[in-house]
Amino acid sequence: MSSRIVDTPGTVFSGGTGLVVLDGVGLGVADVVRLADGSARPVPGSEAMRRVEETWDAARQIAATGRVYGRSTGVGANRNEDVPTEAAAEHGLRLLRSHAGAIGAELPAREVRAMLAVRANQLLAGGAGLRPTVVTALCEALESGAYPVVNEFGSVGTGDIAALAQAGLALAGEHPWRGPGAPKPQQLDNNDALAFISSNALTLGQAALALHELRGLVQATQVVAALSLLAVDGSHEAYAAPVHAARPHRGSSEVARRMRELIGAADRPTPPLGRIQDPYGFRCLPQIHGPALDAADGLEEVVAIEINAANENPLISPQDMAAYHHGGFYQAQLALALDHFRLALTQVARLSTSRLSTLNEPAFTRLRPFLADEVPASSGVMILEYAAAAALGDLRAFSAPASLGHAVLSRGVEEQASFASLAARQTLRACGAYRLVVGCELVAAVRALRQRDLRPEPDLPVGRALELAESVLAADLADRPLTDDVTAAAALLDRFTDIWRGSGS
Repeated sequence: MSSRIVDTPGTVFSGGTGLVVLDGVGLGVADVVRLADGSARPVPGSEAMRRVEETWDAARQIAATGRVYGRSTGVGANRNEDVPTEAAAEHGLRLLRSHAGAIGAELPAREVRAMLAVRANQLLAGGAGLRPTVVTALCEALESGAYPVVNEFGSVGTGDIAALAQAGLALAGEHPWRGPGAPKPQQLDNNDALAFISSNALTLGQAALALHELRGLVQATQVVAALSLLAVDGSHEAYAAPVHAARPHRGSSEVARRMRELIGAADRPTPPLGRIQDPYGFRCLPQIHGPALDAADGLEEVVAIEINAANENPLISPQDMAAYHHGGFYQAQLALALDHFRLALTQVARLSTSRLSTLNEPAFTRLRPFLADEVPASSGVMILEYAAAAALGDLRAFSAPASLGHAVLSRGVEEQASFASLAARQTLRACGAYRLVVGCELVAAVRALRQRDLRPEPDLPVGRALELAESVLAADLADRPLTDDVTAAAALLDRFTDIWRGSGS
């Protein structure tokens, strides 16, 4: 059966010229993002491909001489049912067909491509025991821009079997592809099917995409906070080196150091002449942003391990000529790390709304309430507090711990679930709401600095940030809809990330 190809209107594939070597060992989060975006091409490592071939040969020998889950037996509660020898060739396709039942919305190309990149690299780690041409086909799809149709729901954090079964059927020519250049159909059998779908590649791909974007947004938020600090003549004492040496949490110390570099503050700043203490939005910024950076680091460590892991069940070991049955597919570490990161992220966004309220207060800005113009009873940016609070409400809902979920499946054989898949989806969904919250603060901070005619040194990172923001955000202070302003400010945050990273060089 030939593969079915469906073009998606509006799908853009850049066909990047950079290379990412897939070796099952060193793939990073940024590499997954580049492959998902089409800004790089995958190249399977030669040693890793030899590992795949060796494991493929071993897997067939092991399955021919003994009972191996999913190859010579059924799966789940059917694990004790043997597959007749005469039915073995078709068993793999039946398994893919029966499990390709994901439901819900069709996932965007970027998420599916991230899944393909992760799965190809995991296979190159050398524990799956499936035919090497599958790896080649995945790399061909990533290079051409083709991706299989994959639906949203089907995983509970113990393997993305429904999504990967859809991808497996596409490889076999029985499920549609989007975009150009679908690989030639593969001849998949009982030695390939479970080996391919025994993975959390979709969840990991989504987690990598979300982590990459949100880590950058947290960094950009500190640049926005630095602009707000200047707008209210905030104290530098909260970022003093002795304060953080006395309580040396890694993330908080790094945030304080970056803040000093962003605004040009001394390591030991002099006390303020006016206010003794700023509101928490400024005074506790290192203590709230710091844990978010720590959580991002912790999540990246988990993701890096998993996208380079041979966690297929069973694990094929050519050295032992054994198939080890195990529970390495269970994603407790990932679910908990994603939940932790979203909770930390929500704290950072909530602090942004606190600074927005401070910017609207004349006692701190010495300007009219809500940064309004001189027309009596003007509302200025009043509505931004409401808009930011509404977006924060969504972010708070997305931060509910997915790992609290529970499921008993397959006639009680699988009586626990991590719901890492839900945690990854919720983390992706948090990106848009988070951007809008911080975009509201940026609009207000720039307006306050303009009204006060405050200009930091242009050589300072915060000076470059203000110049960039002023080039994009309208200077009109009259009461008017601010939707476009916030949209533009939210889009600027990626460039603010570059400013933050440049401040640490």
